[in-house]
Amino acid sequence: MNRSPFFYVGDKYKLMSQLLEKFPKKIETFIEPFVGGGSVFLNSKANRFLCNDLNPNIIALHIFLSSYKSNRLQFFQDFESTILRYGLSASYLGIFVNPDLKKKHPKTYYSIHNKQAYSNLKNDFNKEKSNYIKLYVLLIYGFNHMLRFNKSGLFNLPCGNVDYNKNVKKALNSYFDFIEKNSIEFKVGDFKSFLLEREYGNNDFVYLDPPYLITASEYNKDWDSNTERVLLDTIDSLNALGVKFALSNVFRHKKEENKLLIHWAKKYNILKIKSNYISYHDNSIKDSEEVLITNYLEEL
Repeated sequence: MNRSPFFYVGDKYKLMSQLLEKFPKKIETFIEPFVGGGSVFLNSKANRFLCNDLNPNIIALHIFLSSYKSNRLQFFQDFESTILRYGLSASYLGIFVNPDLKKKHPKTYYSIHNKQAYSNLKNDFNKEKSNYIKLYVLLIYGFNHMLRFNKSGLFNLPCGNVDYNKNVKKALNSYFDFIEKNSIEFKVGDFKSFLLEREYGNNDFVYLDPPYLITASEYNKDWDSNTERVLLDTIDSLNALGVKFALSNVFRHKKEENKLLIHWAKKYNILKIKSNYISYHDNSIKDSEEVLITNYLEEL
């Protein structure tokens, strides 16, 4: 499986084997309105990919990385030189944390070592806000690999206990391989307009992994029951057009229950998924009932 180079906490990477066996076997255009880090499209097969997100920064980073698809050596030169210039640790490059610091702080030594360098990088990025190599480095070294900006538009995520290691290198190379071999278009916008203001072919497929109404994360903070209703109505409209869809979500989580979703889903096919839902608050697996809701069965 290809790991997204965005390393989102709670992404669908570990669930991909379950999801892929439930996706249609023949897909012309794979359409994803909540693409995030891209773990799902990066592991799917289609003749064309159309990926959208409301977050302009995540799409800007996808487009930025894609611009290096035929010149990844230049990307790694720019990426690694930025890491070296700011003095961040980089185990892949043989730049390790002091052993005494590791012994004294076995669970937080990267964040302690990189804190000042990361702060310097963050301050420099916020002066211009358009240097995407710096933003990507901030994502790699930031807490839970998040993209978080304050109301003034300043990147404000603290340093995480992470490092540039072989997993980052592998994920980036897999990303470049996929982008180079496939036709992919990235868009920024709300999901309703993205989904309903287009024409669909017979083998087009929409996969949706929206914010979850009953879970707590940075990604979900602006999602409410009204937005949930708009999403479900939009999916009904797709179904009326004969478009195949699959929706990832959770029915229950930490004693909460999404009654709106449970009632709506009764008219479709409900497939159980072995959950790995992770909250950005504590990185621990929670007691969840995760599902994949589809309007097709013939491909399973």
